[in-house]
Amino acid sequence: MAKLTPFTMPKWGIEMAEGTIADWMVAENAPFERGAVLTLIETDKITNEVEAEKDGRLVRIMAEAGQTYPVGALLGVLSDGGEASAAEIDAVIAAFRPSDAGFGPEGEDDAPVTAPAAAPVATAPPPVPEGIAISPVALAEAQRLGVDLATVTGTGRGGRIFAQDVHQAGRPESQPELAGVFAMTAHSGVLSTPVARRIAALNGLDLAKVKGSGHRGKVRRDDVLAVVSQAAPQPAPVAAAPAPTPAPAPAPPVAGSVDIAPMSSMRRTIARRLTESKQQIPHFYVRRRVRADRLLALRASLGPDKPSVNDFIVKACALALMEVPAVNIQVHGNDIHRFASADVAVAVATEKGLVTPIVFGADDLSVAQIGSAMKALAQRARSGKLKPEEFSGGSFSLSNLGGFGVEQFDAIINPPQGAILAVGTARPEPIDDDGAIRIVPVLHLSLSCDHRAIDGADGGRFMAALASLIEQPHLL
Repeated sequence: MAKLTPFTMPKWGIEMAEGTIADWMVAENAPFERGAVLTLIETDKITNEVEAEKDGRLVRIMAEAGQTYPVGALLGVLSDGGEASAAEIDAVIAAFRPSDAGFGPEGEDDAPVTAPAAAPVATAPPPVPEGIAISPVALAEAQRLGVDLATVTGTGRGGRIFAQDVHQAGRPESQPELAGVFAMTAHSGVLSTPVARRIAALNGLDLAKVKGSGHRGKVRRDDVLAVVSQAAPQPAPVAAAPAPTPAPAPAPPVAGSVDIAPMSSMRRTIARRLTESKQQIPHFYVRRRVRADRLLALRASLGPDKPSVNDFIVKACALALMEVPAVNIQVHGNDIHRFASADVAVAVATEKGLVTPIVFGADDLSVAQIGSAMKALAQRARSGKLKPEEFSGGSFSLSNLGGFGVEQFDAIINPPQGAILAVGTARPEPIDDDGAIRIVPVLHLSLSCDHRAIDGADGGRFMAALASLIEQPHLL
């Protein structure tokens, strides 16, 4: 007899609350070896590979690729390598209790249903058919409502019965308001999500004519929306007439169609954190022009494997933070955390959003060491393979858009940090050089500070120290 164990959404880091199944790397009921990658899970910052701890077999896949599930949710069922019957797998699923939140298709199924206490029923509930696939909450609801499960058609994968299926079967005949939704979809044999069924019913769309993009051809919300948005009214046929009459002009094509895509887990986290930052943190800005000709000349003399301009600026920020420790902080409620080293988080643009890997102890590293560290961190960030400890924390942030030709901008503070430096491109501008006017490359810097913990004088002192280091690059 095979030993079966639940496969749940892991938790990486204290801030992780949910994860998205990016892709399944093994097929259902397929054997795998120890160390094989079972699935790719995307969090708000990274995409991690979940490796098998020992040889086994994935006997049931519960979670759909592309969907988001809370930490602790049941993603599938694993065996020690032996095959298992459907009844054995269903028993494991029925006995499972999620450690965090409920889960289901589109996040809509099997949240615990709170119902008022009912009087004891004298009659016993209908028997449960042998081998039926049903969720634990659906089973409890069927017994509470006295629904005969033999008459219920499941809308889940493989005909699995969910709580909503039980509720629908238990509706009186006189309540047809949702009959259209389930008559067309739930009982049509088309594998689809609840949201897709609702949208299809509201638009009079037959799901059998929609090509599903989900697992095993499951029709999802975006599939239905794509068909609905492309549908255009057809002109009525023109009856033949003896006299030549111009046919009515066909309806114009739908212009400006919109591609609707849900935010990724990373994008939702970025939106939430930056919205909170602007709403809750009183930002103030200190801006300064800094000549960069000497730094650029020093960098050009270092040969082909020279560090980037950004690496020099990271080092300059680290030394300036040591000189002005009032800026090298985090703010936690009414407490200010001061750091003994400069842990500089550097913004890196990826396809899925902004990631800020951290160069820890940058004040003790050379510019060359910072350059090597940043290359490795940026590569892992763009491939989604950063470890949680590589982007969690930091005492200061740096965002450089100079590579895109941006001359100047203001950045939003990344909480709980107290400040962030925005760097633009170096452009030729006139400066006063010991009474002489010269045109040299100039950087435009903008420091965003949290006024709850950092005063204007502290921001000014930091910018003065930073300017001195950039304009005298030999000090780096």
